Amino acid sequence: MADEKPPQLVDYFVVAGLAEGSRALEEEQQPRPARPGEPITDVAVIIRSQGEEVPQGFTCIETSTSGHPVDLNAGLLNNPQMFLCYKRGRDKPPLIELGVHYEGKDRPKPGCQLLDTTPYSRSANLAAGSPGHQRTFLTFRRAAEPPGHHTLGVTDICLVMPSKGESTPHTFCRVDKNLNTSMWGPALFLCYKIAVAKDNTLVYEAGLLSRYPEQDSESFPLPESVPVFCLPMGATIESWPVGTKYPLPVFSTFVLTGASGDKVYGAAIQFHEAFPRERLSEAQALRLGLLSVVDRRPVPGRSLHTRKSICVLSHWPFFDVFRKFLMFIYRYSISGPHVLPLETHISHFMHNVPFPSPQRPRILVQMSPYDSLLLCRPVSSPLPLSGASFLTLLQNLGPDNAVALLVAVLTEQKLLIHSLRPDVLTSVGEALVAMIFPLRWQCPYIPLCPLALADVLCAPVPFIVGIHSSYFDLYEPPRDVIFVDLDTNTIFQSEERKLLSPRALPRKPCKVLLASLHSLSQQLDELLSAPGEEEPPELVLSDAEAAGARRAQLELEARAAFLRFMACALRGYRSFLRPIAPAPAPAGRDAGSLFALQGFLRSRDRAYQRFYGQLLRTQLFTQFIEDCSFASDREPCLEFFDTCVDKVQVDLEKPEDTPLMELDDPRGGEHTVFITPPEQPAGPDGAEPPACYRYDGFPTLRPELLEPPRDPLVAQLCQARSSAPSSPAPRRTKQEMKVAQRVAQKSSAVPELWARCLLGHCYGLWFLYLPTQVRAAPAKLRALQLAYDVLRKMEQHKVVLPDEVCYRILMQLCGQYGEPVLSVRVLLEMKRAGIVPNTVTYGYYNKAVLESKWPAGTQGGRLRWAKLRNVVLGAAQFRQPLRQRQRQRAAGDPPGDRAAAAPRPPLHRQTTWAGRSLRDAVPAPRLVKSGSLSFPARSEVGGAAREGPGEPPLLPVTPTPPAPRRAPGSADGSLSDIATDDSGGDEGPGGGPGGAGPGGAGGVTPRRGLAAKLQQLLSPGKRPPRPSEPPRDAGGRRGSEQRDGDPPPPPRSRRSPGGTLLRPRERPESTASESSVSLGSELDLSDASGGSGGGAPKAPGEPCTDGGAGTEPPGLEVLLSSCSRCPGCAALVFDEELMAGWTSDDSNLNTSCPFCSRSFVPFLSIEIRDLRRPPSPPPVPPSPQGPVLSDRRRCLELDGTPGTPGLCNGCAETPPPWRRERVAFAYLCPLVLRKELESLVENEGGELLARPELVDKHPIIFWNLLWFFQRLALPSQLPLLLLGSQHAPPDPQPPEPSRVRVRLLWDVLSPDPESCPPLYVIWRLHSSIPPRLHPWGPPARLFSLPFLEALLSHVGLNEVHKAIGLFLETLADPEAPQTLHRSIYRELLFLTLAALGREHTDIAAFDRRYRSALAKLGGAPGRDELRRRRAQPPSARASECRRCFGAPPEC
Repeated sequence: MADEKPPQLVDYFVVAGLAEGSRALEEEQQPRPARPGEPITDVAVIIRSQGEEVPQGFTCIETSTSGHPVDLNAGLLNNPQMFLCYKRGRDKPPLIELGVHYEGKDRPKPGCQLLDTTPYSRSANLAAGSPGHQRTFLTFRRAAEPPGHHTLGVTDICLVMPSKGESTPHTFCRVDKNLNTSMWGPALFLCYKIAVAKDNTLVYEAGLLSRYPEQDSESFPLPESVPVFCLPMGATIESWPVGTKYPLPVFSTFVLTGASGDKVYGAAIQFHEAFPRERLSEAQALRLGLLSVVDRRPVPGRSLHTRKSICVLSHWPFFDVFRKFLMFIYRYSISGPHVLPLETHISHFMHNVPFPSPQRPRILVQMSPYDSLLLCRPVSSPLPLSGASFLTLLQNLGPDNAVALLVAVLTEQKLLIHSLRPDVLTSVGEALVAMIFPLRWQCPYIPLCPLALADVLCAPVPFIVGIHSSYFDLYEPPRDVIFVDLDTNTIFQSEERKLLSPRALPRKPCKVLLASLHSLSQQLDELLSAPGEEEPPELVLSDAEAAGARRAQLELEARAAFLRFMACALRGYRSFLRPIAPAPAPAGRDAGSLFALQGFLRSRDRAYQRFYGQLLRTQLFTQFIEDCSFASDREPCLEFFDTCVDKVQVDLEKPEDTPLMELDDPRGGEHTVFITPPEQPAGPDGAEPPACYRYDGFPTLRPELLEPPRDPLVAQLCQARSSAPSSPAPRRTKQEMKVAQRVAQKSSAVPELWARCLLGHCYGLWFLYLPTQVRAAPAKLRALQLAYDVLRKMEQHKVVLPDEVCYRILMQLCGQYGEPVLSVRVLLEMKRAGIVPNTVTYGYYNKAVLESKWPAGTQGGRLRWAKLRNVVLGAAQFRQPLRQRQRQRAAGDPPGDRAAAAPRPPLHRQTTWAGRSLRDAVPAPRLVKSGSLSFPARSEVGGAAREGPGEPPLLPVTPTPPAPRRAPGSADGSLSDIATDDSGGDEGPGGGPGGAGPGGAGGVTPRRGLAAKLQQLLSPGKRPPRPSEPPRDAGGRRGSEQRDGDPPPPPRSRRSPGGTLLRPRERPESTASESSVSLGSELDLSDASGGSGGGAPKAPGEPCTDGGAGTEPPGLEVLLSSCSRCPGCAALVFDEELMAGWTSDDSNLNTSCPFCSRSFVPFLSIEIRDLRRPPSPPPVPPSPQGPVLSDRRRCLELDGTPGTPGLCNGCAETPPPWRRERVAFAYLCPLVLRKELESLVENEGGELLARPELVDKHPIIFWNLLWFFQRLALPSQLPLLLLGSQHAPPDPQPPEPSRVRVRLLWDVLSPDPESCPPLYVIWRLHSSIPPRLHPWGPPARLFSLPFLEALLSHVGLNEVHKAIGLFLETLADPEAPQTLHRSIYRELLFLTLAALGREHTDIAAFDRRYRSALAKLGGAPGRDELRRRRAQPPSARASECRRCFGAPPEC
């Protein structure tokens, strides 16, 4: 959210070194073998058989490591006896490499020298006594001069004989070339060790010298162990000979893992600086060689130095950036003088360098005129962020050893990786824990372990620890540890701890992994060994960028190789997960109750049972099962792994063609933020200020010199907004977005699938809004049950859902509001729909089931209430005949003349705690009090109109008369058939039970005359009244409108009359629109009047009645139309055609015109009418005398319900508004709208959807959501937001809470006054029906009433081709309008709807007849001519979109 703190690049800056209270590390340890004080500087070969002696200062190697005598040329008895000698010292640069050269077979390595003679000038050929054999010589390479005190060098040499059972000693490097090249004698190999040979050194535990900031952050306090990680080998005091060259700073990285598993990355550089001799005691000076042992006199020619470190801590592994920054700070401290202090640059980097965001992916930081660094956004990947380098792993260990370590990590072994290069340890350690994704290492993990924490190696638990190789010079390592030497590419296993062989892994996946790693290793060698030729300076940078991109690609392929192996190894694991269905036991989190371990083990090949058996017993796998079973922050990663599992094929012996991972280049953005260096203060008179800051060593940071943030706007500009923490479930993972995009691309080629895809995304929009809807609902359980009913209806109509977000949101809400049983029903609904829940959904389900409070196991109280309810129902049934007989006697009618009362449903047994089984269908209507305890409370749904004011109904259902009732078992579960009797058992004087007379609460249609019915069918008029007209008087039931002797008229069916010709039986009508044939509109779920009154609920397209008793007129009326004009051909493109022209690209706002194929952005046209005014005087009662039949309009007004819109038959007469406003916004595809809505919720939180600021700040999203929700009759509180927006000025004296009426229009909202009106408007004008829109131009003379009646006659007689021909002939007349903005199909369709009424017209049947008629006319003027004159019908995609969504209620 906007108030959240943006990600910070650097958390702390730390200076570590020798503090006052630092304790000595070596003094407290037990005596260890003495370290070599000097490196090896020379090697020699002597021939003793020819009288050569060991040179002075040299040491001869006469035995092997196990004591066997060694002779470099022991193949035959007459061979000369040759031995190897070495010399230590500091007078020369040390040797750094040894080797063996076969002359004529090998090429000498660059920089290596050949040892071809002995010290006595004889040939040093090791194969001199074997004639015919190739000459063999020793080679060595020396360090560059001048030598430094910390230069790596060869410190020890030995010879091993494998035939005698000898192996390479630990930390030694073996030269894999046999010294004995003859056919006789044992094989002999040369081994040497590289280390830092130094003496006169004191080692202390590192301490904290200074830090910034000085106060700990609340979210991340500075760990106390940071100094020892900055200097893992301790803070030292060293005595060097005078003139010794300072060693270069050493860069190292480390990782700190918190208790919650969060990683903090540290980057440090170690350097040396002078140390004052006055701070040493006499004992310390003796150990450092500064005083003579005998007379304690100072030893000249020695200098004193100490080791320090500077470090930055961050939650992001930007190691390269941190290395450049630390090196700049170090160079700044040893140079000078400077104008700005060192503290200024540190605070400037920490405060004013923002974290890169998607909008600004690159940050260029200029630290000085000569130093700069580029900070790029991390690579967008579903895998966890880490500092792993798989290329470093392959470069130092090779493919075979990498696979061996994979087995060790999967079986949780004790691993100790060591190297002389501390920066390599962290990269390899991170790669070891990253290669087992999706498993997480649960045991101790210290990729760079300080000496002070070396006791962790004795822990009795598995661990992965990295340490400096000099550790083995000070300590004896444990015997049950597997050692990994990165410097010699070797793995040492003890007899106590043997690794599983890689052959224990699944064969084919392991074979593919090895092949991929060998290929990558070869490519890496080629990349590293590329010859560096002289190139122009302008090409150096481009080559460096190309090499960096190549390394990034190889890194991605290496990670994908390990990912593929893990996907193959764990393939099918989801089918063995056990969901928590009943009330969970205390051991519900046990791995055995969450996963079928034995079933999974039996599903694997028997040859690999040993490996899988060890894997299933590890903490890795146990935690993995818990992560898959419960909601956690790893859900996106696990969901990505599931998609990888679906992609891989285990039986293949080569990788799949489809890559598992794709490289997302963070530098692809064009926007770069430039951060300038700190500004220098101006001197007097504008002169340059003096340089007064110079440092002898790295200083202690001074707080007064640390500057505050210079430019906070830059950080706000580049901050990456974090997600709103209120509702993580609505977020789609990146993998779900990619899958939805692929599904949309495939669906766009099939018209039916495309329409269902759009419909599924629309329902996804409503479920994204569902948390806001539930929060605003007074009855949370009823709102959740409503959402569950929507899911069921979606499954019945086979709505294509692009993802599982709909189910996931409902499961999360069930857990939030304590409804675990409903969560179980949602899971069962998913399984019935054939959807296997992914990791994210599965986690939210188990969380809702486990953490929610389950109902009591005994049904005691609920069962007794259910029994009491049945007793009340039984008593009411017994009283029914008695009360009916009393009314008949009071009316004076014989009992037989009145219709028998409808039978009541039988009593129901309480079978579950909720009153019925979870699998029971929705019960038939029954007599239920509104306070019944039945769950789910269907009676409460129908009784929403009796709730107090301020409680809008969540499931508006039009009450229907209770007679005749269906059998109890005939309920089909559809929402359209739910009806309740809210009379409470009372009867009106003129009707059956519940006051179902003509004026009762469940009122029926009054009887009509024959003339009125004919006029309803053949002329424009209002539709039949809806059965939801409220009673005018609580005591009277308007009995004067019906004779007492007549039986009550039959109830209105939800289907159209059987006499209609164009209405198919298989399409149920919608409560939202009687003529709608949409999938969405069949759900009678919304109240278009978004008011807070307690009146009867309305359908989406139905406005509030202005003059009906008990219903207040709306305060605002909103008209919405999506009809847009093509800018190319000026044709009107209607809603279903706009939907058909959308593409599957969720960033494309354009649609295509069906006539000229031009792309354009459609618009939603909105008209807001403010109807708020003082209450009008009471209406004048109508005259008792009825109208004359010739007065068509008066008859039609009696035929319809006052105030009800006539859809295509007319429009309601609304009082003229005192204020009118028209706006237009882009009409978005549901795919685009969903992406924008998700971004809005993520950046600003879901609470914004319930505030009026949504209308003003994000109008495009608001109006599109309102359009789609009203279109599908889905309930929402969006209309009420208009009352608090800028579109509705506050009413100074509101009489009562206002209501909002929303009407959806099919045709254009603002017509062109100069254009000819469409035919349906001309029909209304000829019929004296006022049109909805007034600024129409004058109608053409040719479009007379006989012409329109002729068109209707042809359509009614199924002669549509004649109607098309007549229309075309009329248009060919010179007096006809030159251009018509509507197609011929649209003109005929709208005319038919206006004349016959939508409830009597089947649009799908009209489309079929129109296409058939067009085929008959195709040969006469030609298809091209018909298309030119816009006579073609809508495309298949448009027809499918209209069939799924339905047409808007009004024209």
